[in-house]
Amino acid sequence: MENYPWYKLVDNHEKLMQGDFINNCPIVVPPSEITDKPETEIIEYDVIIMSQSCDLVQEKLELVLVCPVFLLREFEEKSDFFKSTKGKEALRQGNVPGYHLLNKCRIEDFERDFLVVDFRSVYSVPFVFLKEYCQKIHKRLRLLPPYREHLSQAFARFFMRVGLPVDIPRFKKK
Repeated sequence: MENYPWYKLVDNHEKLMQGDFINNCPIVVPPSEITDKPETEIIEYDVIIMSQSCDLVQEKLELVLVCPVFLLREFEEKSDFFKSTKGKEALRQGNVPGYHLLNKCRIEDFERDFLVVDFRSVYSVPFVFLKEYCQKIHKRLRLLPPYREHLSQAFARFFMRVGLPVDIPRFKKK
């Protein structure tokens, strides 16, 4: 349906918003061991901004939450389940906690296949740094409503899960 596009391009002068894609975003990873001279690692991920747009526009944040985004075909390499039609369908239906499937992008020069957002790996990036970094990118992709809100809702559902120590037993046919 062309009336409800998934994506649009925004210029680098536009404010950052939830649903903005930042390619090759440097993420600082602390060392796994504490030493006298700890060495940090910097990994570049394609990410999507998860912080709320109202906080970003009003600049009420010091740190911006981002999640890595992977092409579905890259994601399939991590697990045979996602290679199967059943696995892809589970992703599409939102039945795989911690992951969210986004549609293909057909915008010229920004074409992408299906994307998987990884909620299990949430990073924070200093807002000041991210604004500066995005100034060097002429255009970036933005996820549009209602798909942005759908992503945000999936993110919230993942984090609000409650694991009970003792569950109610299953009902069985008599």
